[in-house]
Amino acid sequence: MQIDQNVSFVRNLSIVLISIFVLSCQYFQPKQEEPEKPIARVGDNILTEANLMELTPMSLSKADSIIFAEKFVNDWVKKQLMVKKAKEAINFNEAQIQNKVLDYQYALMVHELEKRYVEANLDEEVSEEEIISYYDEKSENFVLRQSLVKCLYIKIPRSTPQVWRLRRSLKNYPANTTQIWEYAERNAVKSFMEDSIWVKFDEVLLETPLKEIANKTRFLRTNSSIEVSDEDFIYFIKILEYKLIGEVAPLEFIRESVADVIINKRKIALKRALEKKIYEEAEQNEAFEIFNN
Repeated sequence: MQIDQNVSFVRNLSIVLISIFVLSCQYFQPKQEEPEKPIARVGDNILTEANLMELTPMSLSKADSIIFAEKFVNDWVKKQLMVKKAKEAINFNEAQIQNKVLDYQYALMVHELEKRYVEANLDEEVSEEEIISYYDEKSENFVLRQSLVKCLYIKIPRSTPQVWRLRRSLKNYPANTTQIWEYAERNAVKSFMEDSIWVKFDEVLLETPLKEIANKTRFLRTNSSIEVSDEDFIYFIKILEYKLIGEVAPLEFIRESVADVIINKRKIALKRALEKKIYEEAEQNEAFEIFNN
């Protein structure tokens, strides 16, 4: 009887110990992560909520985040569908595709390095001497594709009184400059009186009946004082100077563009200097080796 009780006790104890062991194993096992919530699926590719949250800018408001999410999901689906169709229609070389992906990834990384280096070292001050020197040296790069003019432009209603005064003043320009400005100030619905600034001739004609003239070059060569009208307005244009298509653009018109070109050349030079610096440092430190086969 005692033996049976002992056997029973041992059996029960074994069951308890096994249960404790199983429970302890379950306790010490890493928690199973909950499956990510899917947002969209195309074939085997799934866009999850976590993916979307990672790519959503933190600075967006709740309303803007919703708009961003909707657009992102739609764009993602469209791209995945295009990729899926491309894979079905074309027998791609996967190795070449992967190499191109890596090249693009490396290009992005190098671009970011160059960008930071340029931002830290670029001098954006361009002197007038540098601008003039570059313009004189590279003038053939600044040939006009549109004609330019220095002019006076005045648009007045047909009912404007004493139009003859304006005609006379324009005829005697620049002697009657003050009278022209005063007349335009009182009566013009639109005017341009900056007689020292180059502007595109096409833009001057844009609101006038002359905007469709076929040969603007010949027109400029044969007209200096222009008066035309339509049902509502009279347009006066006094041509003071002009530059035709194919001529070198005046420096005043492209000064900012020349400065931008000079700054861009500095950026290119900095990138080359960075590449050279990194190469030379690596060469000194024996950080690379080229094998001769």
